[in-house]
Amino acid sequence: MSLRYRQVHMDFHTSQYITEVGRDFSAEEFAQTLEQAHVNSVTCFARCHHGWLYYPSKTNPELIHPNLVRKNLLLEQIEACHRRGIRVPVYTTVRWDERIIREKPEWLCRDINGNYVDRSGAPQPHFYYDICLNSGYREFFKEHVRDIIDVVGADNLDGLFMDIVTQTDCACENCRRMMKERGMDPDSGEERLKFAARTLNDFRAEISALIRQYVPDAGIFYNDNCIDHTLKESAGSYTHMELESLASGDWGYDHFPAAARYASVLGKDMIGMTGKFHTSWGDFYSLKNRAALEFECFHMLALGAGCSVGDQLHPYGRLSEGTYRLIGSVYESVEEKEAYCIGAHPAAEIAVLRPWENYNPVRDGRDLPEALTGVCHILQELACQFTVVDSESDLKLFRLVVLPDHVEYSEQLVNKLQEYVKSGGKLLATFDSCLDKNGGNEILGVRVTSESKYSREFVIPNETIGKKLSKEPYVMYKRGKDIVSFCGEVLMEKTEPWFEREGKTFCSHLHAPSPLKDFLPEIIRNGNAVYCAHPLFEIYRKNAPAWCREIVRDVLDLLLPDRMTEHDGPSGMICILNNLEKNTQILHLLYYIPEKKSRDIYTIEDVVPLYNVQVKILTDGRTPESVKAVPEKTAIPWKMEKDRLVFQVPVIRGHCMIEVGYKDE
Repeated sequence: MSLRYRQVHMDFHTSQYITEVGRDFSAEEFAQTLEQAHVNSVTCFARCHHGWLYYPSKTNPELIHPNLVRKNLLLEQIEACHRRGIRVPVYTTVRWDERIIREKPEWLCRDINGNYVDRSGAPQPHFYYDICLNSGYREFFKEHVRDIIDVVGADNLDGLFMDIVTQTDCACENCRRMMKERGMDPDSGEERLKFAARTLNDFRAEISALIRQYVPDAGIFYNDNCIDHTLKESAGSYTHMELESLASGDWGYDHFPAAARYASVLGKDMIGMTGKFHTSWGDFYSLKNRAALEFECFHMLALGAGCSVGDQLHPYGRLSEGTYRLIGSVYESVEEKEAYCIGAHPAAEIAVLRPWENYNPVRDGRDLPEALTGVCHILQELACQFTVVDSESDLKLFRLVVLPDHVEYSEQLVNKLQEYVKSGGKLLATFDSCLDKNGGNEILGVRVTSESKYSREFVIPNETIGKKLSKEPYVMYKRGKDIVSFCGEVLMEKTEPWFEREGKTFCSHLHAPSPLKDFLPEIIRNGNAVYCAHPLFEIYRKNAPAWCREIVRDVLDLLLPDRMTEHDGPSGMICILNNLEKNTQILHLLYYIPEKKSRDIYTIEDVVPLYNVQVKILTDGRTPESVKAVPEKTAIPWKMEKDRLVFQVPVIRGHCMIEVGYKDE
């Protein structure tokens, strides 16, 4: 199955209190509107979160929406779209269903206190209580999937999008009984989390086997916006990945780039999913700013993903003209650009080892680790070519590995890192990363003596680290470590404040200054490895101090002085280099500025052009043959400076792509 790069995810969660559902639906108009908007795949609904069906079910006709005027709505959507070459994956919900909440409360998840599990925190009324996959619901769902296949027809079913397939800490009677049968303690929170992960993986494997029995070539996707190790173990149940990440919703602009870089380790084709809404799902009668939708879609292309834009069909069944003018205006450009994106893969030389690799979304929350977001920001702002990996990845594919703040220690990982460094690999580790139970790491040449006594300390720049900074103290906004070096070189020092702000001691509004004495090690280098005593990347995520980015820049200049890409544009310009074919690279340059014009969300309204940006690309011994802007195919003058290809991009209006062709040698 080849992924389509111009998709729409068409929500249709429609309450039983809505009348005349589908009244104005015209199959021909529906498909024509999508086609004119350059859409080539649309996900349409079989069943919604309210629990209603939108197709002529054979097994559960009583679940067809009571006010559905067009009983064949889904079938008409599929038929009309297929006539125009538009794929139609079919949506159904898994763990949220309002009707089941009302009629089958025995199927609902329960927490350890016997209460329904609600992760939303939304006020009533809602449909956010999780359904237990170990209840009678499991057989209901399997029969529901068979019913969809039977009614739609195996030849017409392009795929199934199954929503809300999330890990849930359930302590209902069924789960407790099954845990006991497996020798697990249902009163242990950690045991329940292990069981929840196993439940999820078993469910996905069972449903995928069922689908493949009847429709072997169908697309299969289970939606959970948490990309974790449990999902990786279950990757065989998927045909592809779809990363739900509505920047103006709960996800923000930091989520997608970090999640997409890690999702690449799953070895699946990938789609990014944003929304046409000004805020988030269900925001009827709102439109995202065009510049925001451009950036979100073009950023997907740059990170090797196709595009999906979320919409919600009005209950009467007519598409919004404004919505599809907006989507069409962006997808017209995506259509022109996608030939230079499909099949591309990142030209990454730096691997970021995912922090808190063994975190659990129930225990630890579904937000990305702050250290991961922080390291992605800094490396992106320094024009580095990087990806996010886990401890099972082949580190020898990369010139530098970064261990950001909280990478758990294991003997297996330490042995892997030792071999990596011995073979010439470079290592940057910060704060808690890969320290043994005694706080030491031989590779890094450091031992932690204690946690710092002070919540604020100050680093001292010098001519090696902090070269561009004033030679005076700079504050670190999180507590660090006190360290000693047993076989390394101190590259940077830190100093302490007069006192901690506690008890009777305080000075001014925040922390006390320093008497500038009693200097301690902050950064230590041991051959190819560098260690920093503060959580640099969490600090950057929290406060974005430019001096933290400068510290990382200078460390990278020591470890990786000949990095793959450089530019003289602003730090907010995104620079992503992909390998397309053996002798072709595609450079994506994006410059859009998210602004927080409101209290609740960031958005992008304006496209500010950049002119005459110089770019340098390490050729790695290859001989360049051509440089041109694509899809325009406009030639760009270039030259070689030693082993670097150098050229100037005349103008960047939001997004531009540069194709670099090399001689076949």
